[in-house]
Amino acid sequence: MAAASLPPAQGWRRGPEPQQQLTLSPCASTAPRRARSATKMLPRFDPGVMETYLDDMREMKIRVHELFRQHPDLLPNVEEGLSKEEHRSLVRRSLKVILQAGYSPLDLLARDPRKYFYLGECLSMVDLSLMVKSGVQYSLWGGSVLNLGSEAHRRRYFDDIAQFRLPGCFAMTELKHGSNVAALQTEAVLDALTDEWVIHTPDEGAIKWWIGNAAEDGRAATVFARLKVPDPNGGPKLVDHGVHAFVVPLRDESGNTLPGVEIRDCGYKVGLNGIDNGAIRFTHVRVPRINLLDRFASVDKSGRYSSPLTSQARRFAATLGELTGGRVGLTAGSVGVLKGAVTIAVRYAALRQQFGPPDSPEVAVLDYQSTQLRLMPLVSTAYALHFAKGLLIDKYVDMKRTREPKLVEEVHALSAGLKAYTTSYTQAALSTCREVCGGHGYAAVNRLGALRSDHDIFQTFEGDNTVLLQQVSAMLLKEYRQQFSGAPLTATYHYLRASLLGALPNNPLVTHDTEPRHLRDPAFLSKALEYRTARMLFTLSLRLRKHGPRLGAFHAWNKCLNHVLDLANAYVESVVYKTFLRAVAGCVDPECRRSLKAMTDLFALRLIEGDMMFRNDEYIAPSKSKAISRLVVQLCSELRGVALNLVDAFAIPDHILRAPIGLGGNGGIGGPQPDAYREYLAAAGFDV
Repeated sequence: MAAASLPPAQGWRRGPEPQQQLTLSPCASTAPRRARSATKMLPRFDPGVMETYLDDMREMKIRVHELFRQHPDLLPNVEEGLSKEEHRSLVRRSLKVILQAGYSPLDLLARDPRKYFYLGECLSMVDLSLMVKSGVQYSLWGGSVLNLGSEAHRRRYFDDIAQFRLPGCFAMTELKHGSNVAALQTEAVLDALTDEWVIHTPDEGAIKWWIGNAAEDGRAATVFARLKVPDPNGGPKLVDHGVHAFVVPLRDESGNTLPGVEIRDCGYKVGLNGIDNGAIRFTHVRVPRINLLDRFASVDKSGRYSSPLTSQARRFAATLGELTGGRVGLTAGSVGVLKGAVTIAVRYAALRQQFGPPDSPEVAVLDYQSTQLRLMPLVSTAYALHFAKGLLIDKYVDMKRTREPKLVEEVHALSAGLKAYTTSYTQAALSTCREVCGGHGYAAVNRLGALRSDHDIFQTFEGDNTVLLQQVSAMLLKEYRQQFSGAPLTATYHYLRASLLGALPNNPLVTHDTEPRHLRDPAFLSKALEYRTARMLFTLSLRLRKHGPRLGAFHAWNKCLNHVLDLANAYVESVVYKTFLRAVAGCVDPECRRSLKAMTDLFALRLIEGDMMFRNDEYIAPSKSKAISRLVVQLCSELRGVALNLVDAFAIPDHILRAPIGLGGNGGIGGPQPDAYREYLAAAGFDV
């Protein structure tokens, strides 16, 4: 995936320039005796119009959320008050309600992935355990059968998986191996005499661990194991063809574990206790030879191994590449959580009043500059990641349709980078939202604690974020040289030199330009983020070249690892910004477009402000750096005036949000804010 594979925004046009009218801050208008600070404000917009632009499948969201309004017993006020057994039962019942209402996640995954991922995002604020349970059953268990198996496997399993008649697992992770999938130790040895695979756990380190659906529900699993066959030349040792996927039954229809299968409950976790994670040990479990999911490799009755892919590395990459949908789903769910968290925090900060001038009403917490600097970048990034998630889903759908190799590689890198960036950002944002809401944010009934605990593991499963970011940087480097050691750097140097020159300011005066018009110019912001990515890629290439001959490729990479991670994040942020710009250009409503443009500016300026590289490289002068910081403060102040509208446009209804301090009224679409304190008192048991 080349750094240029995602083109810059085309056709961006500046909307009408804002009138330089000075008006009172929203809070000042209600306090005539207060010192009135003049603030330039963005025009108010209709949250329903913004929602329409954000969400072209909102009718599905309305129907899904209405389904849960009709089943209030599935929406507990305090998740932490449930035992793991109660929570698992709740999630199981919720999933069945979804199926009974006519939704088939596996059908959507196979035929309309956009709706599948959208359903997952809709469920994220209902219960993250429900979203993950659905993902395990359909994206992981069902998806592995569909994507790694043959048409015969599809015919045999599809309907039972779809209707939850055959709950299943995705048994990849082991006690001693998680991210390093190629080193898994579970064995699948062919017994040519009986035409069976013998699935076996050779030692305790190879016990399958953290397997969703395993502790209670799972009746079968896709088990990742080392495929071993007798030596075709008659040698005494088995030939190890690496990790492959096999369908292995776990329980009978009565829920009893089958002979040779031992399952233990992993117990309580930090979060997601509605998921029945278990550990599985196999002791010489026999399954038919046809239970090998054989899209990329097959074994005949004689034990002859064949594959259209010529190397073990290519087969392994193809197998893992087919599991990209899991990362896409987690990205969508994480964006849903981020939207919910900032909705709660912004509404409460606008409601909560603390301190103020003498003899004047108290000031809303959201009117404090420090709070604006904490929350407005979160809102802006929530919008940015919403559009980036849409880009990822569109590319994923195109990839599944065309199977074009370059697009497959691009989606793999983009899904790895966006999953890592989005989930890490959302996790940090959850803590910020909790802190902004003060003591009341710590109350379980206001959900920020449960969301933070449940979402935490999003940074680890479907690929640890640190590992995924390395994959992004590795793919960037791969475009310019074929391997770390021995390859010439001439092409790399010339490409990056051209990229750097193209991203540099046109003349020294630009380095010192502090005018807001320039600082908010997409050309400046895009070039700055492109410069950062190209510069980091160039210097990383040089460092790896320097250290490689002396340390070897592995240790050279490890010595540069922080640089590797920073490069990946920089690249993802550049992609997100360009995607956000295109969204601004596509918005026809002028009031909505003004707010979107302000958020794109804040998103990019905040990145530039926080990266010392721009000052170290003299890309921006100290005076320009200060001007950027002032402009960030100004943009946060402007966005404060439309903050409630921005979160209302996410359209999360109150019965789904379920946080007394964050309720919005009228389904969350621009209605009058209810008495949050009254709701909070009622939740605590007071008669109000």
